[in-house]
Amino acid sequence: MKLLSVIVPCYNEQENIADFYKELMLNGPFFKDRDIEFEIIFVNDGSNDGTVPEIKKLAGSDERVHLISFSRNFGKEAAIYAGLKRSKGDYTVIMDCDLQDPPSLLPRMYECLVDEGYDSVATRRVNRKGEPPIRSFFARMFYRLINKISNADIVDGARDYRMMTRQFVEAVLSVEEYNRFSKGIFGWVGFRNKWLEFENVERRKGETKWSFWKLFVYAIDGIIAFSTAPLSIASFLGVLFCVAAFVFILVIIIRKLTVGDPHGLVGWTSTACIILFVSGVQLFCLGIVGQYLSKAYLEVKRRPLYIVKEEL
Repeated sequence: MKLLSVIVPCYNEQENIADFYKELMLNGPFFKDRDIEFEIIFVNDGSNDGTVPEIKKLAGSDERVHLISFSRNFGKEAAIYAGLKRSKGDYTVIMDCDLQDPPSLLPRMYECLVDEGYDSVATRRVNRKGEPPIRSFFARMFYRLINKISNADIVDGARDYRMMTRQFVEAVLSVEEYNRFSKGIFGWVGFRNKWLEFENVERRKGETKWSFWKLFVYAIDGIIAFSTAPLSIASFLGVLFCVAAFVFILVIIIRKLTVGDPHGLVGWTSTACIILFVSGVQLFCLGIVGQYLSKAYLEVKRRPLYIVKEEL
């Protein structure tokens, strides 16, 4: 009998744990007919509500349910990595417990792996129904940008909901960097991947933990993790403004030698504007370099990606 590991990152999801489990178990007959057993690994990412008691309640009645509980909130990327390290399945799937990742897709994902020979089956939303328009706009811009400036295979609407073979999981785990961006890592490791599309599903209960600011920071992390294009842009701007400054100095010298400066302080406004603009560009470029430097700083410290408080 083969094993399917279901990894479920959780952060303050007490309202959804029971509903998720019931929906997941509806797939039981399909996988039982194919001699596939479940193991369900809930990864509690420092929740401060009743998430852990709800998971323990399930574990008490179903020995297939396991818990990894962090000492604090380390983020979803750490939760995904912890779940992958704990998983033992021949096949592994990552999914959220808010039911925005429909459990009903699991049989189709399994068939793609086994019958069609894919190494991973990823999912993407074909629409963003129920999402604020401004958030949808910036999300689409992010996917366009990262695909142009990096070699990551990420499509618009991509979810973390993905089923993988054991070989694919081991490849992902071999990428041991501290600053993780799983969507990019999944594309970077290669192998044969298939995208399944589905209509957007809104959360069953509760509210999303992803604010606009958190998504923005996450997007920046993704760009920095899988592209050096921002550094190239900073270098290009530096060269461009050095050339412009040199030309401008030559113009000033030639003008001074030929016609002088009869009006005294004529041009001080434009000069001040140029100085402020160039200074702003310099600070912007320093900020880009600082982001890469901060990521390198975190990598070389080699701190653990997460700390486990409790495990079942």
